[in-house]
Amino acid sequence: MDAKVPAGTVVIVIDVIRAFTTAAVAFDRGATEIVCAPSVEVGRELRRLHPDRLLVGETSGLKPADFDFGNSPFEMSAAQLEGRRLIQATSNGTRGLVRYPDPAALLAVSALNVGATARWISRNHAGTPCTLVCTGQTAEDWACARYLSDLLHGSEPRRVDLVAGIMDGAAEHARAYARQPAPERVDLSRDLHFCCDVDRSEFAMVGEIRQGHVALARVPC
Repeated sequence: MDAKVPAGTVVIVIDVIRAFTTAAVAFDRGATEIVCAPSVEVGRELRRLHPDRLLVGETSGLKPADFDFGNSPFEMSAAQLEGRRLIQATSNGTRGLVRYPDPAALLAVSALNVGATARWISRNHAGTPCTLVCTGQTAEDWACARYLSDLLHGSEPRRVDLVAGIMDGAAEHARAYARQPAPERVDLSRDLHFCCDVDRSEFAMVGEIRQGHVALARVPC
């Protein structure tokens, strides 16, 4: 991930497995705002300041004991979130989102809202240079970046290729977790259906930069 992005560009931060898939499902379930923190410690501090907010996220892929939810779209899909505000802290996605202090616009994207994100950018920042940021090194984020880049350049990418890239990335994650002790392994099996659900969500997730964190809003497209 390259933090050296010129000021005034549209910055799109990608995390398919799982941060911004989890965020998109939370918005689908009625969440009104998601505050993205750069660390679990900042997330906890924000929760102390705003005890009515739900705390969501992970460290090393696993839910901290004092968090309300893990970084799981499956968990979000059954949560009662109507009208709730969330604080999300993850190892890659939310940490990456806060690294760009002066963009023309800042967006979070996963496969769920990739098409809506392209439409929002085309309507609001046509002609503005864009930077796509993959927060991880596995295949799913790169596949999503290629898909979004094709959309922004007027091509018609194939959903099947994006899904294949997500599954390749999931396999990479599974191999890495298999090398961990059993208590530290993360089971992605219930989350993958959501991660692969291309264009399920008809909204962009647009960030507002605040002091030390970014607040995401759901913007229908």
